[in-house]
Amino acid sequence: MRIGELAARTGVSVRALRYYEEQNLLASDRSAGGQRRYPESAVERVQWIQRLYGAGLPSRMVLELLPCVFTPGSDTGPSMLGKMMAERDRIDGKVADLVTTRDKLDGLIAAAREYIGEGSVAGPSPAAESRTGQPTRAHGGPSGGAGQP
Repeated sequence: MRIGELAARTGVSVRALRYYEEQNLLASDRSAGGQRRYPESAVERVQWIQRLYGAGLPSRMVLELLPCVFTPGSDTGPSMLGKMMAERDRIDGKVADLVTTRDKLDGLIAAAREYIGEGSVAGPSPAAESRTGQPTRAHGGPSGGAGQP
């Protein structure tokens, strides 16, 4: 497949695919006209590259881990195992931080809902509901006028 099709199928820009090639993360053959050609397996490879980048891994680590993804056991010596475990631990730390942040945000949302519900003349809008099924205000903020609770 050509680079545009790979970009469309993976949701990755053509520029990013070229960057992946520069970093030796992705390989292509060239047609007689010099156009890049990718095998079907490139779709899954690009998806993995995106996942690893999304987890915050740098290019050099992605390059080291990709062989383990596509050929488990191939480069998995003690050194690589240690690197994979360290990355997993780093990701676990980020997940824990995100959960803490989400919990604090949930507290702020609950406080805002309580304030809006008590300080509003109109009260919460029954038509607007959050993902938890709790009523929310359609226009945010109290509707009692300037300076009124």
